Amino acid sequence: MTLLSVDHLCVRYGAHEVLHDVSLSVERGEIVTIVGPNGSGKTTLLRAIVGAVAPYAGTLTRAAHLRLGYVPQRLHIAPTLPLTVERFLNLPKSAPKPQLQEALVRTKTTALAKSQISDLSGGQLQRVLLARALIVQPNILLLDEPTAGLDQPGAAEFYQLIDTLRRDTGCAVLMISHELHVVMAASDRVICLNGHVCCHGTPEHVSSAPEYRALFGTGTQGALALYRHEHDHSHSHTHSPHDHHHAHGHPIAQKEEAGL
Repeated sequence: MTLLSVDHLCVRYGAHEVLHDVSLSVERGEIVTIVGPNGSGKTTLLRAIVGAVAPYAGTLTRAAHLRLGYVPQRLHIAPTLPLTVERFLNLPKSAPKPQLQEALVRTKTTALAKSQISDLSGGQLQRVLLARALIVQPNILLLDEPTAGLDQPGAAEFYQLIDTLRRDTGCAVLMISHELHVVMAASDRVICLNGHVCCHGTPEHVSSAPEYRALFGTGTQGALALYRHEHDHSHSHTHSPHDHHHAHGHPIAQKEEAGL
């Protein structure tokens, strides 16, 4: 079942076009990960999906009664502001108690309910943000680089939690990530974005695509290349989001070549 369909989406900030002709879909229960360099429009795409940014062209089609849960990349709260986790989860209006308790249990944050937000570690704060997204019992979880700033064990634990939530609740996940090794291991589909969709498909297909390798290079150890390849200076070669690039050789060998 298709929960969300994005068709030929274009977004501008003033005269600057951030997204051009972007199309994608999200099916029930799958994990779709968006990768791309800084400035490629990844966060703008999520903001357009939740309605925070208005496209100037294209359409967004949501399934009837679709519920979205959004986990931002970071949250800025003044350290002197007295705000407990429980109070934060009840903003801007009180959440139904059963949903609130379920969200705390699922994210293993029940013991943090009375803690001050300013006292939380990075990993604890991310789980609280995830709990807040779960209160609406979403059909799709939208995550904007949810492990940015976490150490490797913390990131691994968070991704495991996301996979467990997907399995237990049946929600879909649309996630931005810069951790390529995780993307290739945990995603059902990958979208490589650089203002437009460069390539799209299963992790194995995308990792062997020349557009992906031009962006991510080799031996990057999961870091994004800082340059834009020539393909992305022209929209005349934009690939359909349904184009699949067929992998050649062994997937593990491909990941090693890509520095994953």
